[in-house]
Amino acid sequence: MSDASIGTPEQLRDPNYTPPIAKAVPLGIQHVLAMFVSNVTPAIIVCGAAGFGFGSNSPDFPQMIYMIQMSMFFAGIATLFQTIGIGPVGARLPIVQGTSFAFIPIMIPLVAGKGVEALPALFGGVIIGGLFHTFIATFIGKIRFALPPLVTGLVVTMIGLALVKVGIQYAAGGVPAIGKPEFGSLNNWFVAGVVIVVTLLIKFFTRGFMSVAAVLIGLIVGYIVAWMMGMVSFGGVERAAWFAAPNPFRWGFEWNWAIIIGMCL
Repeated sequence: MSDASIGTPEQLRDPNYTPPIAKAVPLGIQHVLAMFVSNVTPAIIVCGAAGFGFGSNSPDFPQMIYMIQMSMFFAGIATLFQTIGIGPVGARLPIVQGTSFAFIPIMIPLVAGKGVEALPALFGGVIIGGLFHTFIATFIGKIRFALPPLVTGLVVTMIGLALVKVGIQYAAGGVPAIGKPEFGSLNNWFVAGVVIVVTLLIKFFTRGFMSVAAVLIGLIVGYIVAWMMGMVSFGGVERAAWFAAPNPFRWGFEWNWAIIIGMCL
């Protein structure tokens, strides 16, 4: 991107460069929204696959909320490590860290329908996998020749194809709606289609700031359309929720911490 309103190519390659405030704020909001969705979604998908956490009356609902809270908490810690750097750890670049979709296709069949009881074994495996990744990172540069773009591209493509089903389910109304009359309704497909079409049109038929902000604009338009169709409710939003902060240190080192530490590693 070389739009002069955002910065020259040389400026955009400088990690210390900040675009004009009128451009930087919307782009920052888009980045936060994209990060938030991708950060909490793996926890929601795993809970949904295990069959718990949906509905505020569910006895296991607090477990899913706690997992989401820990996802955000440790994403912040990992991002600080990445941006500030501690010794050899961290790229010292403005890179947001968080949970990963890469292992979701493996996690789903492992926990499918088994409830909370299936999670400790899964999270133990995630910790081991995270430590293994940490070990590989010490010499990944020496074996990068064996990972050309064709190989890495195919891996990313396979991950995306494995998650297509999840995307379709959420476009149809989400996992909690499966089996209910509203699942796959025309309203759900319409809102999902609006977001996709608006995002793609702006991305490919505009330039500069508008093209970069395509995701943010698509989300806003989709939210407005859903609100106009009566699909958005603020009834469950309580004023106290805006000021309530999770206490990540209660209950000691629980299994909820395990998945987040492993994913962030």
